[in-house]
Amino acid sequence: MGLFSRDYESAGPGIAKNAPKKQGLALFFDIFFRKFWLMIGLNILFFLFTIPLVATLPVMYYVRNPKISLTIVLILVAVFGVVIGPAFAGISRVIRLFLLGRHSFIVRDFFKGFKQNFSKAAIVGVLDIIALLSAFAGYYSYPYLATLYNNKIFYVPMVITFSVAIVILMMNYYIFLMITATDLSLKNLIKNSFALAFVALKQNFITTVILILYSAFLAVLFIYMMPLFMLVLPLFSVVPMWFVVCFNSYPVIQKYVITPFYENRGEINPELSDGADEIDEETLFEDMGGKEKPIEKPVEKRRKGKGRHIS
Repeated sequence: MGLFSRDYESAGPGIAKNAPKKQGLALFFDIFFRKFWLMIGLNILFFLFTIPLVATLPVMYYVRNPKISLTIVLILVAVFGVVIGPAFAGISRVIRLFLLGRHSFIVRDFFKGFKQNFSKAAIVGVLDIIALLSAFAGYYSYPYLATLYNNKIFYVPMVITFSVAIVILMMNYYIFLMITATDLSLKNLIKNSFALAFVALKQNFITTVILILYSAFLAVLFIYMMPLFMLVLPLFSVVPMWFVVCFNSYPVIQKYVITPFYENRGEINPELSDGADEIDEETLFEDMGGKEKPIEKPVEKRRKGKGRHIS
């Protein structure tokens, strides 16, 4: 049935059960546009857990007492540090279900991922914040020391700091997905994510470039179009970028972590199976999608003679 057609009674041939599956960009945009409104809702959920960090700005601006302001800011940052990791686990769970083609109630599945993985994800979130603050500290302190002592040797630890920060960033592409998809210990989660940061350099590079471009887009909105930025921030800021991360990274996790686990047990990874068994002779019903003939609209016979006039 065509949406913009007058023919509302005809039906097409349907979708073949064994039709070729979309891959690459075709699959990416197919999932992206089908789940577009769900991702907006998911972004709103995630944004609620960033409120402690956002609240530090008005506190620093309006609270004039430096000690009170610093205390409140530290408390808010601590709260943010504890909840941001589980929030990433929540959106990782939902997006993983999108990628697997499974139905998801975003509120239920978000909070399920949040609560079930709280301890591991909270620890990872706190470690991420420490790493981020260390990177910023290195960015400001090492060039200052190099200028102060007129010695470029201080740029060496700065390069090392940023290299470590990049590796940690790429580890995050995998660790939250593995937290929601596996029962690995925190030690093995860190170990595997560190290995995948180097094993999948191509995917990680593509992901990083896309994140940088989208972050630059948000920065342009922040500088030149603040009202639009304030609209995009709660609706469509983090989840689109995390969808890119999950789309590029989860196949790597399946290949190097999940599938080997099932192979060692002599089983097939159920996530890679479409669940469709071969049809045998005793099958009572067969999916005829793509095989049946289109239903044609019956042609009405016109009566001979003049029609009745309505005055």
